[in-house]
Formats: sequence, C-alpha cells, structure tokens
Amino acid sequence: MATYAIGDIQGCYEDLRRLLERIGFDADRDRLWFVGDLVNRGPESVRVLRFVRSLGERALVVLGNHDLHLLALAAGNPKHAAKSNLHDVLEAPDRDELLDWLRHRPLMHYHKRKGFAMVHAGLPPQWDITEALARARELEAALQGPDYRALLHDMYGNEPRRWSPDLQGMDRLRFIINCLTRMRYCDAEGNLSLSEKGPPGSQPPHLMPWYAVPRRATSGVRIVFGHWSTLGYRAEHNVWALDTGCLWAGV
Repeated sequence: MATYAIGDIQGCYEDLRRLLERIGFDADRDRLWFVGDLVNRGPESVRVLRFVRSLGERALVVLGNHDLHLLALAAGNPKHAAKSNLHDVLEAPDRDELLDWLRHRPLMHYHKRKGFAMVHAGLPPQWDITEALARARELEAALQGPDYRALLHDMYGNEPRRWSPDLQGMDRLRFIINCLTRMRYCDAEGNLSLSEKGPPGSQPPHLMPWYAVPRRATSGVRIVFGHWSTLGYRAEHNVWALDTGCLWAGV
C-alpha cells in the first residue's frame, strides 16, 4: 500500500486523473493525501469534488483557502466572488451534499506512525504539533457547528497578525484560518505577513518563509503543504512543498 501526497488541484480534474494514471494509483490499495484547494480557478471544480468524495476513506483532504472561499460564497459572503470560477459547484444539483462534505473536512492532519503532518499553508513558529492540532480542531468545531455561516461571513481579513492564547472570538478563529490556509511569510517573532506571495528572496529582509524561522516549534515534525505556487516543489527544513502550479502550466 502506498500513500501519495498531492498538491493543489484547483478544479483541474483531467490533470488529476492523468497524474493518478501516471503514478499507477490503485484505489483498492493506495491512499491519497490532498493538501487542500481542490476547487476554483480551474475548469472542473465540481468533478474534482465528486471524484475525491467518491474515494471515501481512501482520500484524506485538508481544507485550503479556496475551499473555504467556496463555502463562504455558498453561505452568502460575496467577497471575492468576481474572482471566482465556482459556478459549476454552486449550480450543481448535488451542491448541498458536496458542500456539506467539504465543510466537514479537517484543517490539519497528523499521522504519528508515518511521522508526517499535512496542512494547506503553514504553521506559526510558536505552535508545537500538539498546539497546532488543538487549534485546527477548534476551527473545525466552529466550521462544523450550527453557527458556521457567521464564521464564513467574518473570516476575511489580515488581523490579528500574531498569535496569543488570549485571543478570543473571531480574532482567534481568523488567525487560525490565516495560518492554516493563507500564510507564507512571517518574521522571527511569528508576525504574519499575508501580502507577500513571491518566492523566497522577493520578500522584505525582515521576513522569512514560515518553515525557516529559527527554533520553529514544529521543526522536528515532517510537514507536507501546498498553497505556495511561486515556491514550487521544495524539500528543506523538514517540510515538503507540493504546489507546483499545475494550474499555471507547472508540472
């Protein structure tokens, strides 16, 4: 049995099927880990959702920022709607089933025996693996709870920029969302900088990739993540970056 970790699909169904054929994926034996962003920008988000959902326990998905954006749009939050390519999901006859399935995906996964964690974007340097999993579970409880629409209505924004256990309410949840699904760079103290999207070397000198912060509390944990297409495939600092920009004609 093999486990394959796959970067951001973003609605590129045919590319996903070609990839699975290339690696010889056996649905009766193998498992797939998806680092998030199953949807948006590409042409066939609804087919990606249907296919991955049909895999059942053979596929493990963590949510990315585009997946949360789809849920927010469906819940009535119009922000960024003009930049979306999600009409095939929103107009699908099975949209409610697909959206409910998506909303109940985790934000982070950790397989202790394999020694790997998976998250869409990153982790702040203050969190060890126990803290990171607890914060992911906290967000999942809110996203899967009865007031999830309020969360999806207020989730956008870049503040607060630094973690504190004293954060409460939407500020606390927004910080968790921004770490797990949006972050790329931060400073040595863990202050997020969410506007920087280029490859390492393009950022202001006081910033660094989240995984390169000295004394990062999860430095001893192997982590796979996506989200950062300008980073491309990279394996360093005990992390594996998997978003190679297939949507933008990457590999």
